[in-house]
Amino acid sequence: MTAVEVTAPIAGVVQVTLNRPDALNTLTAAAVAEFRDVLTGIAADRSCRVVVLTGAGRAFSAGLDLNGYGDDERIAAEGEVGRMLSRQQDIAGLAQQLHELPQPVIAAVNGPAAGGGLALVCASDIRLAATPAIFAVSFIRAGFSACDIGVSWLLPRIVGAGAAHGLMLTGRRFDAAEAYRIGLVGAILEPDELIDSALAKAREIMLNPPLSVELTKQGMWLALETPSFDASVAFENRQQVFTALTEDRREATAAFLEKRPPTYRRR
Repeated sequence: MTAVEVTAPIAGVVQVTLNRPDALNTLTAAAVAEFRDVLTGIAADRSCRVVVLTGAGRAFSAGLDLNGYGDDERIAAEGEVGRMLSRQQDIAGLAQQLHELPQPVIAAVNGPAAGGGLALVCASDIRLAATPAIFAVSFIRAGFSACDIGVSWLLPRIVGAGAAHGLMLTGRRFDAAEAYRIGLVGAILEPDELIDSALAKAREIMLNPPLSVELTKQGMWLALETPSFDASVAFENRQQVFTALTEDRREATAAFLEKRPPTYRRR
């Protein structure tokens, strides 16, 4: 059994399922390596327009596997400090890779998402939760800093600094209703509706030209780092000119006027 299952539920969508249900889809060295290989393949796959990320069984991901990450052999080669740094870079790199995918990522949070699991949720672009979903930063409860795997950058930008500070300093658990209230997730669904809702959202995204979607994802995240309003507008102006000159923009306009589904070529 693979630790990360890849399926294609509908044309244009790749579903990535964390697949260690008996261990609450916790992260090990092998699982992280497999996940990173999967994301590398998806990034290069032009037929993939949207990614849906979820977990098998009753959890999304409970974060790091505290029963053993599986990289102890690195100690002899790198020493304790080197091993810990390599581990940290591997896990954090997973969130960075997910965040930097050209395709939008929809996190379909089916159950507990804690620690590294929460980081994967935050690194996604759209987040939906089933009613049993539970969230927690968790790192601080295990004796580490709560600032880990990109959460200190991502969470405040999603829910605001005040809410993020409260969650990160306490490490407390919070449910889907609170996640919705603070804006971490965009909707709460019954468990049997979660994936269908994520696929419906993916279909909405795919009504738009592929390059326009990729540039919008890139532009939205870059705007959170841009130092001024004027700089953001200047960047937007260039994106608009770039997309205006594509064949797909003309196809989108024609399909809208002719009231028909568009056919895009990413050109």
